[in-house]
Amino acid sequence: MNADRKTFWKTYLSGLQLHVAVANYTKVPISWRDDDYTPDVNKLYYIQEGEGYVQIGKRKFYPKPGDLCLLPADVMQSYGTLSADTFGKYWCHFTAKLDNFNLFQMLEMPVILTVNDHKGLKEKFKRLVAHHKSEEWTAELHVQAAFLEIMAMLLEQAGPIGINTPTTSSFEKMNVVLSYIEEHLSENMTVDTLAQLVHFHPNYFIRMFKNTTGLSPIQYVNRKRMDKARQLLTFTSQSISAVAESLGMDATYFSRLFKEYTALSPSEYRELSMKA
Repeated sequence: MNADRKTFWKTYLSGLQLHVAVANYTKVPISWRDDDYTPDVNKLYYIQEGEGYVQIGKRKFYPKPGDLCLLPADVMQSYGTLSADTFGKYWCHFTAKLDNFNLFQMLEMPVILTVNDHKGLKEKFKRLVAHHKSEEWTAELHVQAAFLEIMAMLLEQAGPIGINTPTTSSFEKMNVVLSYIEEHLSENMTVDTLAQLVHFHPNYFIRMFKNTTGLSPIQYVNRKRMDKARQLLTFTSQSISAVAESLGMDATYFSRLFKEYTALSPSEYRELSMKA
């Protein structure tokens, strides 16, 4: 994945909406079987013992203990046992949405992965299952935290990942907008300017942008400017006025906005970064 794609995906994944419907550990019965069904949720199986098979589309797999299996939503599947030595597996059903897209319809990646860190992944699944069963009022936050770690490991260990999106999709249009923002942080950017890049009505553009990034266009631009400001304050000797000017901002407004984002003035932030 090239540098532009990586930058885009780092931003785009910030808008990822995850929901774990169910999580558990099961030693499946010999009767565990289903043929030619199409689930409306994604599934993960982390095989711990036994044998069996899964079929995804026309491809049939025989996962081994230690394999992590991804069964994407909206794809015909089958599964079953091979002997009395059945699968013992951690598993979960979940949705993963980017804008209105299923994440795994957008990514081309293996469906069976051999995990490098078995101990680490097993511990993550244990936490996921425990928190999913918990009745604590903070349980859902812990579920999200554990599952995000599992998702990060899944994507990091999947090897080269292809992007499966049409060039006319909102995905590609957002790539144009986000790249433009990165390259023009020192310029005045209005919603109308950004919307015109992709030929959208401003009201529609604002909704699409927020669905993608979780922020309004102006909030996103300001966040990127503050990220850039932190870099300049930490790694250069530019004056605060010069940093503000490089971001196309008045020094007074820049200082106020910076403090809103970091709870520190630019000079306080620079002083702390020099001590770190």
